Amino acid sequence: MKYPITLDALEVLDAIAKKGSFAAAANDLYRVPSAISYTIQKLEQDMDVVLFRKEGRKSVLTEAGKVLLEQGRAILDATQRLAIATKTTHNGWEPVFNIAIDSILSFDFIYPLIAQFYEVQPDIEINIYEEVLGGTLDAIISGRADLVIGAGDGLAVGHDINYHKIGQIEWLFAVAPDHELTKAPLPLAQTLIEQQRFVVARDSSRTRAPLSRRVFSKRPVLSVPSLAAKIQAQCAGLGVGFLPAHQIQDQLGRGLLIALPVAESLPIDTLNMAWKASNKGKVLGWFIEQLDKHVFNSAAT
Repeated sequence: MKYPITLDALEVLDAIAKKGSFAAAANDLYRVPSAISYTIQKLEQDMDVVLFRKEGRKSVLTEAGKVLLEQGRAILDATQRLAIATKTTHNGWEPVFNIAIDSILSFDFIYPLIAQFYEVQPDIEINIYEEVLGGTLDAIISGRADLVIGAGDGLAVGHDINYHKIGQIEWLFAVAPDHELTKAPLPLAQTLIEQQRFVVARDSSRTRAPLSRRVFSKRPVLSVPSLAAKIQAQCAGLGVGFLPAHQIQDQLGRGLLIALPVAESLPIDTLNMAWKASNKGKVLGWFIEQLDKHVFNSAAT
């Protein structure tokens, strides 16, 4: 089936709407006015619609013309993006690049890097996602991320993934200042901790079994969607739990949380960036190179 709407006709319609007249559109498109009029008349004839009506000396879009203009511009924009994506792909650059960042990290570090990247390749679409616990590894395995930042040491055997260490995480057991555990003997015994409700950040995995780490409670947990929400919930006294030291310095300083020593402290965790070994894209290579230079202080920004 042949459709009467062409990209050329949409460009003409867009030029008329932007410039305000057929003559001005002709000048903008380097065509004679008669060619502009013919394009619109043929489009109206082929579609059996009226796109413009006369109001004095002006040609005004009809409601049908407005619909065609609005959705036609979306088509023109999509066509331009497609052309750019095709060209960048031909030159070895991925047209779309997806980065998954574990919620254990502040996102502040990534924005200056993206700004630098736009100076190199401004036409690449970049998507940033937040993942929790096993969600980072799940994102790279499932293909919804090209690069993950903040993946733990749970290596995905058999998935041909490259890992590169970026920092370490120190965990602190933290409670609200009026919590009963602040009056308990220190270091806190495991038997005391087990009696408390833990706040947990919900694993964002979609294809793998969800993880739940550092939960020693025998009571039902309070599950929240992110590390930021977990910190807020613990400040509100809704439960207890282990939190990354670098993420709660402000809360500790303001007395919103109190860190308590525990008898069985947690080992320091390693954080990595990870990507599929088969991915040889230039965007990935650029970000790996830049992140390798970045100093993650205790896995903070």
